[in-house]
Amino acid sequence: MSRTLLRTRIKFCGMTRAGDMRLASELGVDAVGFIFAKGSVRRLAPSEARAMRQAIAPMVDVVALFQHNNREEVREVLRAVRPTLLQFHGDEDDAFCRSFNMPYLKAIAMGGNAEVTARGLQQMYPHAAGFLFDSHAQGGGGGTGVAFDWSRIPAGVNRPYLLAGGIRPDNVHDAILATQPWGVDVSSGIESAPGIKDGYKMRQFVEEVRRADAEALAAQE
Repeated sequence: MSRTLLRTRIKFCGMTRAGDMRLASELGVDAVGFIFAKGSVRRLAPSEARAMRQAIAPMVDVVALFQHNNREEVREVLRAVRPTLLQFHGDEDDAFCRSFNMPYLKAIAMGGNAEVTARGLQQMYPHAAGFLFDSHAQGGGGGTGVAFDWSRIPAGVNRPYLLAGGIRPDNVHDAILATQPWGVDVSSGIESAPGIKDGYKMRQFVEEVRRADAEALAAQE
């Protein structure tokens, strides 16, 4: 479901420092993401994420990202961190994702050659709150910093979707105008090193999203 509305939602993912969390709040982002996927350079322990959660402002969603984590690992994060939204990047099926009685986003790997259709997504994940189209290949992890061919996003998706993978301050404006996503998800594109967010890039990214929104709105008038 592309958005014909006034504002693109912004999610900063892979947060590892409380100062970056506070700046994200000040910039007005809609969500921040903690990564609990094994093997990620941005992975946090639940106790670390719990401490950092105190730095986030009210009315900013906290997203917990998993990939091939088992049920108890997910539950440990739920107890410690109290996220508002779950995000799954592995081969988790709909039954697993919805078994925690929380809204969830399902990341869809767009880096391979397999055809992705709206009907197929909705059949596989009928209870997903939305989808996140990322540039990793099937079975791989996100945060690669590489974009995929945006024209491959399937038409007719009836859920909100986020665009991820290789989104940066210098291309997010064009990405939004090209794909009209519900939201954009950025991690490496606003970093100076893995997990270390760059304040200037964070500000620039938000400014470019708002510029794209203003142009899209002007075109509708």
